[in-house]
Amino acid sequence: MDITVVLSCSLGAVLGAVILASYKLGLLYQLFHKTETQSPRHGGESVAEVLRAHGVKFVFTLVGGHISPILVACEKLGIRIVDTRHEATAVFAADAVARLSGTVGVAAVTAGPGLTNTVTAVKNAQMAESPLLLIGGAAATLLQGRGALQDIDQMSLFKPLCKFCASVRTVREIVPTVRKALAIAQSGTPGPVFIEFPIDTLYPYHVVEKESAPKNTPKGLMGRIIAWYLQNHLSNLFAGAWETCDLSPLPVHIPHATEDEVQRCVELVSRAKKPVILLGSQATLPPTPSDDVRKALESLGIPCFLGGMSRGMLGKNSPLHIRQNRRDALKEADLVLLAGTVCDFRLSYGRVLNRRSKIIAVNRDRSQLLKNSDMFWKPTVAIQGDAGSFLLRLSKALKGHRCPEEWPRSLKEGDAIKEKANRAKADEKTERHLNPLSVLHRVDELLAEDSIIVADGGDFVGSAAYIMRPRGPIRWLDPGAFGTLGVGGGFALGAKLCRPESEVWIVYGDGSLGYSVAEFDTFTRHKIPVIALVGNDACWSQISREQVPMLGSNVACGLAFTDYHIVADGYGGKGYLIGREDESQLDDIIKKAQKECREGKAILLNVLIGKTSFREGSISV
Repeated sequence: MDITVVLSCSLGAVLGAVILASYKLGLLYQLFHKTETQSPRHGGESVAEVLRAHGVKFVFTLVGGHISPILVACEKLGIRIVDTRHEATAVFAADAVARLSGTVGVAAVTAGPGLTNTVTAVKNAQMAESPLLLIGGAAATLLQGRGALQDIDQMSLFKPLCKFCASVRTVREIVPTVRKALAIAQSGTPGPVFIEFPIDTLYPYHVVEKESAPKNTPKGLMGRIIAWYLQNHLSNLFAGAWETCDLSPLPVHIPHATEDEVQRCVELVSRAKKPVILLGSQATLPPTPSDDVRKALESLGIPCFLGGMSRGMLGKNSPLHIRQNRRDALKEADLVLLAGTVCDFRLSYGRVLNRRSKIIAVNRDRSQLLKNSDMFWKPTVAIQGDAGSFLLRLSKALKGHRCPEEWPRSLKEGDAIKEKANRAKADEKTERHLNPLSVLHRVDELLAEDSIIVADGGDFVGSAAYIMRPRGPIRWLDPGAFGTLGVGGGFALGAKLCRPESEVWIVYGDGSLGYSVAEFDTFTRHKIPVIALVGNDACWSQISREQVPMLGSNVACGLAFTDYHIVADGYGGKGYLIGREDESQLDDIIKKAQKECREGKAILLNVLIGKTSFREGSISV
């Protein structure tokens, strides 16, 4: 081979390696973009500016040095910082804000254990399809993997839980990365996103320089090379950091049904004699207002079973809202519309659906749309699209057509019979303490029309789901498909901040209360008055209900009739102990609690309850 060819190839390879190294080290970028070494600005300001431009009003946190610049900058821009007593609560609160506001909820926590404490709450948001941004601190860029304080591989931890994960490597990346994450969180099937911010991307240049510069004058060639590398890394970290850039929201992409799909569904619904709609939380997602979805359902006249955040969609006493005997109704239905509802354990994996029924399934997520369709059910029409806008288009196309009225009337009659029987159970005397069903009925009757109900528990909350009637859409908040305990404090925090005029109730089991009772301190410090109703039966009854008859032991299920009301007092709230001797004054106590809540006090009603057979046969797995 000609020596000139060999030399040309070698020089080309060397030149390519030099260019690649220059790019990796940021040398090329630094040729065209200035590093402002005297600027007092810091990366936390960039984060805050993007959040404000996206309409973020609250950031929930448990403070840590890794993220302090973000919190300080947000506060200066008018974004309210709400600090909690556990990182999971911060994420649960952000989840609630996302559900109630139609924007992205934001939580910021410190590196390492701060982030690992959020894992359950982030997974819950993923399964509940809540758009939230988790901001995490991290070790400095050059110290990651070298044993720095609280340094772990955070990206690997959150990639299975989040739609998008990013680790910011330079200050100039902050704005485009946060904008992208916020858009992804809301697009398609909403969900959580995660950005980690190494500590040196958040503090000012002079602070980072002081921490990263060699302590002594470098000696020898290797010392000078290391010193140059550190100085170049610092310069590249801040190069172009404060150049003007676009902060506005990126487009959000939402899937919609095609015209052909809507038309096919119009034909199926128009021929149905006994149609049923199963409405899930997805029907409450933006961009379709919940009031428009309600009007569409009322126009269609089809009986509805409401689940998740769609509870309350039709108001308190709608003739179309069927609350009982769902399994029987599905057996009889000739058409079932699954509007954001999934055939998972809540529908016996699809086995409750009649194989002779026409089934229309609408869901933004294809895997949820077709879940278990390979085994127990088959959709007649499967639409990957937004449930709320689909219902509006279906209603518009079927204008003038209504479901035969005798069908919802017959289901409503069955409702009345079942609810009368449930009410009779509420009137029974329990062996000791108060009947939990009676307590729930009386609270429901006294609920304000603007109330929001947060559900956090097992057996007591399971009973509440049958008895308590949300007054409107997105006025019932439960964890969703993950069945997570501990959401109460965070959900209530986010709900009250989003709807300060609303009366916010947390329905707790005494077991689940233990996860977030410390947030009464948060309620007090931040002047966020809520009412906690604790069904205290000194037991993990959801588990005990099946463990004892099946396995003959109550091991690990027993609790104590703890004085939770005193705990609330200690955190600055107001607690009440309510037992059988207070039964005749129960209404007065509830009204007094509501009055004190309106006056700014967080209230805990520690209600001692007995056992009933109401949920006999229910299972927890």
